[in-house]
Amino acid sequence: MEAMKAMEAKPAGPACATPLLEVEHLSVTFRTPSGEVTPVPDVSLKVGVGERVALVGESGCGKSVTALSLTALPPTDRAHRHGSIRFDGKDLLKDPTALGAVRRSGIAYVFQDPMASLNPVLRIRDQIAEALPKLSADARRTRIVSLLADVGLPDPARAADAYPCELSGGQCQRVMLAMALAAEPRLLIADEPTTALDVTTQRRILGLMDRLARERGMTLLLITHNLGIVASYMQRLYVMYAGRIVEGGTVRDVLSAPRHPYTQGLLAAVPSLRLDRPRLRDIPGTVPPPGRFPPGCAFAPRCPLARPACSEAVPELRTEGNRSVRCPVVL
Repeated sequence: MEAMKAMEAKPAGPACATPLLEVEHLSVTFRTPSGEVTPVPDVSLKVGVGERVALVGESGCGKSVTALSLTALPPTDRAHRHGSIRFDGKDLLKDPTALGAVRRSGIAYVFQDPMASLNPVLRIRDQIAEALPKLSADARRTRIVSLLADVGLPDPARAADAYPCELSGGQCQRVMLAMALAAEPRLLIADEPTTALDVTTQRRILGLMDRLARERGMTLLLITHNLGIVASYMQRLYVMYAGRIVEGGTVRDVLSAPRHPYTQGLLAAVPSLRLDRPRLRDIPGTVPPPGRFPPGCAFAPRCPLARPACSEAVPELRTEGNRSVRCPVVL
């Protein structure tokens, strides 16, 4: 309820600012003992300079694989990537030099489980220092304490000397954010950064990311299941299912008037405190695993509007104005 009010209060945001990241027809294929598997068969999206963009969908829809494949992070470094990934005008699939530069200072990541990302036997200062190789020891120490202060740790000097086990989950996530900011990236990709945190800490971390992105002129791509967070902090939204974008547009447009049946199902499954709200609904079935996507529209077996033709061919992603939808039934 509060999230929807926040959505109504903030501006809708641009259709897309000057593109910083442009992904066109990206496919990611892994070789397995049982054959090739393509969890991401076709993804196209844009993220403008300074924008806050969300990528949402159920677990198993290919969101994290898409994000990791942008810079060929494991396990996508062993995958076959086809299509186009352009960052600041340079194609990262064709230019290894550009990819190396983007890994160093162009794109940074914050992942969902900080305790799994931090090395338990190294002090915080030593882990952040890896992102600051050009600074002297004294300058590096000053920079680390400054970064930890920027992300809101109450005693940054003590935190720098601590081991991960001495900090709470929320504090460790702030450390991960400080580590990501160390190289001054232009794009921050936050992959479910608040999943393991309590509700209050979730809000604080997302608010912190939003504030830092605004202050530093940084672009933010958020991967999440939480549509309330999307409504509160994001400008544009992509909905992903079975490795494809099925709907996109401004947050206000998509959440107030969803067009794709999958997006409608996600919104109908969001809990509400309103007494006049109809009974909570779910989407029958589950996301099909990679390698077992059904023919045609992958959502057809779960879709209440499906027709026989939906299983014959994969529908195109059609764009009308600021909206894009992959569904012939609603177009």
